[in-house]
Amino acid sequence: MTVTRNAALAKKAKDVVLLDLRKLPAISDYFILASGESTTQIEAIADNIEKELFLNHCRIWHREGSGDARWILLDYGDVVVHVFHSQTRDFYKLDKLWHDSPRRNLHPQ
Repeated sequence: MTVTRNAALAKKAKDVVLLDLRKLPAISDYFILASGESTTQIEAIADNIEKELFLNHCRIWHREGSGDARWILLDYGDVVVHVFHSQTRDFYKLDKLWHDSPRRNLHPQ
């Protein structure tokens, strides 16, 4: 989680949050959510996360959403990273969809 957090913050991601889904019927154990303000920034955040996790021997299973770069999903099996444009994140409200999961703010105060 620390590598993902640091990689996102290195590209100025906002509202970085960890959702613990282990006690819920979900497809993965954790979601990490992060936001950016432009498609260029969202691509940079996702690319940096993927690069840093690769350097730490974590192999991505699937990447989706790079076409318009408003929501990029990085699937690592037990951990799924969602990098959103802030407007897209507000629209889909994924944070609220999993409101009953324990959450931890990974963004520095």
